Amino acid sequence: MPYCPECGGDLFYDPRVKRYVCKSCGLSLTFQEISEIRDEIRPDLSDEDKRKQRKKDYLSWWFSRKE
Repeated sequence: MPYCPECGGDLFYDPRVKRYVCKSCGLSLTFQEISEIRDEIRPDLSDEDKRKQRKKDYLSWWFSRKE
């Protein structure tokens, strides 16, 4: 489950608005916005490390509970 970049709280997906919403502070973000924020926060990774991280993120999403 993604975490909120503002407060660190849990994000949940709201299918009505097609956005992730923080349970703590109410921040609402799209998946693309979350990805962009994470890319800004993460240190520069090599292309190989980025590929591995994308694969890990995808597998985490794929095996997560879909509602």
